[in-house]
Formats: sequence, C-alpha cells, structure tokens
Amino acid sequence: MPLRRKVRPAGAGAAARRAALRWWLLSLAAAGATVTSAAALLAVALHVSSAASSAFAGAPYRLSQQPREVEELRWEQEFAPPQSRKLDGAADDAADKRLWLPAPSRGFVPCVAPSPEYKSPGASRGFLLVHTNGGLNQMRAGISDMVAVARILNASLIIPELDKKSFWHDKSNFSDVFDEEHFIHSLVNDVKVEKKLPKDLMKAPKSVRYFKSWSGVDYYQDEISLLWDHRQVIRAAKSDSRLANNYLPPDIQKLRCRAFFQALRFAPPIEALGNLLVERMRSFGPYIALHLRYEKDMLAFSGCTYGLSQTESEELAMIRENTTYWKVKDIDSSEQRSHGYCPLTPKEVGMFLSALGYPSSTPIYIAAGEIYGGESHMVDLQSRFPILMNKEKLASAEELQPFSQYAAQMAALDYIVSVESDVFIPSYSGNMARAVAGHRRFLGHRKTISPDRKALVRLFDKVSNGVLKEGEMLSQRIIDIHRRRQGSPRKRKGPVPGTKGKDRFRSEEAFYENPLPDCLCQPGSPASDDSLVSI
Repeated sequence: MPLRRKVRPAGAGAAARRAALRWWLLSLAAAGATVTSAAALLAVALHVSSAASSAFAGAPYRLSQQPREVEELRWEQEFAPPQSRKLDGAADDAADKRLWLPAPSRGFVPCVAPSPEYKSPGASRGFLLVHTNGGLNQMRAGISDMVAVARILNASLIIPELDKKSFWHDKSNFSDVFDEEHFIHSLVNDVKVEKKLPKDLMKAPKSVRYFKSWSGVDYYQDEISLLWDHRQVIRAAKSDSRLANNYLPPDIQKLRCRAFFQALRFAPPIEALGNLLVERMRSFGPYIALHLRYEKDMLAFSGCTYGLSQTESEELAMIRENTTYWKVKDIDSSEQRSHGYCPLTPKEVGMFLSALGYPSSTPIYIAAGEIYGGESHMVDLQSRFPILMNKEKLASAEELQPFSQYAAQMAALDYIVSVESDVFIPSYSGNMARAVAGHRRFLGHRKTISPDRKALVRLFDKVSNGVLKEGEMLSQRIIDIHRRRQGSPRKRKGPVPGTKGKDRFRSEEAFYENPLPDCLCQPGSPASDDSLVSI
C-alpha cells in the first residue's frame, strides 16, 4: 500500500494560497460564521488546482521531491494560522484525539508465514483456469480462494480472467488492474502461476465446473481432483465464495491471506495515482474515507428506495426486473430498511458523523461510483460537511483519463485511499467495505467505524417524526452504540444461530473481512502456537 508522505509543493505561491484559504476558513469559524458549501468548495477547488498546477505539473504520477523554498517557509512562519485553532467549537484535545485514535491493536500482527512442513509446489497434475465474477473486491476474494484451491489440487494456476459481463461491463484484463509480475513471483513458493495455457492445450477439451460454494478441502481432494483423470484443464466458471470461511488447514488460510493482502497488489499506474490521491487528501489534514454505497446498482439490487422519488423507485425496480441473474424481484423497501439491510442515505450519514462528534471542517473522501440522483441527494451531507472530495475532484481529467472508462480500475483508486485513511466508514457492508475493513485490520487495526444500521434508522426515524431531536441525547446514544464497532481485534464471527444449509455459511463473517485468528496473532502468546496442518 502507499507510503504516507507529506506533500511538499515546490512553489511559494501554492503555499501562500493554501495558508490564506486555511486562515480564511478558520477566521469565519472563529467569528461564529457558517462555512457554506459554496465557500468551502471554492476553497477546495483553489487548493487542489494550486497543488496540481505546481507540485504535480508535468508529472502526473510522481510526488514532488524538491526542497521547500525559503519563501514558502517564511510565509508559513509569519502568516500561517495557528494549528491549534479548532472549528465548530470542537471540544478539548482529548475529545478531538478520540475522534481519530484507532482502537488498541492489543499486539496483534500479521502471522502469515507457512509452517515448517509447508513444501514448495511440485509437478502439477494439470491447469486451473478461473473465470472471476462480480466487481473488483468480489473478484479479489475469488482469485485468492482460487490460489488456495490450486494449491489443494496441486494444479498450475493460469492468470485469472476478470469478469467482463457484470453490471459494469468492464473490459479490463488482469494486468490492467493488478501487478501481474508481482502476483506470479509472490506466490512462487505456493503455486505455479502461468500467464497462458501451453499452446498444445489451447484447444484441448476442458472440464468446466461450478465449484460448490463454501467447500472444504475434502470436496476438492475427493471430487474435483478426480477430473484430472479425464482432462488436463479444469475451468472454474465462477470464483466467488468457493472456499469455506472456517475450519480449513492453517497453512491454507495463511495462503489465502498472502494472496489477498500481499500478492494482489494493484498495477503500478493505479498504485501511483492512488498514492497521489492519498497525499492530496492528507494536505487537508486527517480525513475520513466514506464508502457511500448509494449507487444505482446497489439500490436496484437491494430494493432500497427510502428518500427517493416515485420515478426513481420505478426506475430501480425496472433495472432489478431486467437483470436476469438477480433472483429476487419483489422487495419491500420499508422492511429492508427496518432490518438494517439498506445502505445509509447521504443525509443519514451526515447525521451519523455529526452525532459522533466530527466537526463540519472534517475532510471526507467519498469512495464511490456515481451517486444515484447526483447532487440532489448529496445536499444534506454537503451542508454538514462541505469538504467532500472524490477522485474526480482531487485529480485532473488528464490524470484520470487512463482509468475513467474502467470500473474496476476506478474502484481500485478508491480502495487505496480508503485503506490509507485515518478513519474508514462504510454506509453498507458490501464487498468493498468488507475488503477494506479486513485490510485495515491486517495493517494494524486502523480505525474503522461500522454503523449499526438497524439501530440508526430507528433513531433517525424518531428524529424525522419529532420524537427525538438532534443534539446531545442523540449523539450520546449513537456514540454508546458504536464504542465497540471501531475495528478493535476480535475473533471472526461464526454463523448466526438457527441458520442452516447455505444460509448458515452465508451468515458467517467473511474470511477476508476479519482474518483473525488465522492470519493475525500476538507473538509469544499461547494462541500463536496453534497446531498446523499442511497441504
């Protein structure tokens, strides 16, 4: 992941403009004035444009390495506002620190090295072709599972084919999204990875199978491995959720983590621009990455229409009806929302962040595609938190041009900025939210606040009905509900009691969302000496 380095613009003029804008906003707040959305956005636009036109001009993927100019230092020493000044009447230092302080990691660190009994791959029995399915993070999880399956089957893995037929119609190939050479070399002691099938097998008959969901080692060793007796090539028609979350051999679980968190590094151009976006967000100070899952595909799939117009609701219902592989067509939106199955709306997110105590000056990065309904549904959030940024605001059109037509590559940029944020908050627990939350756990349990949507909508409905007012009482209740939902170490949750069959597996916490205890341990503790089983 990108290193955290402070942006140091080359020109004194850029520093002057930024300092003046900071001082202007602080002065308004100190005087009791309301920082309007328009004013804040103007400041943001000038801030980003000045940085882009100086430090990043002519080098879209390189951070400036030039030393700071004497004039820039003089400006900051003589004119820059004191950094201790707080906006919105923020509380004392302790309260401010609480907003950004991550949960204690309790000494947990990544433990993904294979056991002494783990052997390098021998001669493979055949070749495993993989057709991934879903969006970026669904594909990442599926690829990582297929790395483990290839190990179990003693097969050579062919570089996976990315999904080109899903909702996004993304034509990206593996090497467009991921660092292919790094992927191959990272797994050299685990699985043989080849870029293509040998020429003599290109047209050979293949065994095409939909591997059984949430399967264990026995399924692959006892059923799938028999296919090698008839074919040299097995094709996995889908890759998502083809391995169980739990009760797999420790070496297989650790391999899954090595694949997901280490081998699947993004392609160099994506990493470079993602790193640049992180640096530009950091120039505003500590920031929240908000995965605002309020996009057309999500709302259509979930049937969540709260706050939408009748026309918008009908459009989403039509999309759901016409998407053949979405099996559920008739959905009660009110029931979905009451059970916490809907993403929070932008307005609800604004209320949530305010209740937690974040001031309106908080920089927020919106990690999302196109928000359904556009600015009309962002007004309430924008009015509370004017400094709303996204990749389109942080980067120039020229910088984004190589990626803008590819959903997976654009999502990868959001992923990088989200993993590196000071606080990550998802409005919905989808694939992106789970992947980022798991990655942040893996990197030291960085602060990740998981909204309790079921509890929140009940409180927000009381506010809408006039039963409860925004203020100290609502804030305290929301803070209390989320004290233990901030990414602290805990063992991965098992199935919901009473569930059976596939629903039982589906209700488990996803492996990549929380890799503890399989891939995280406290060195020297008894828990780190678990017995190992090798494959």
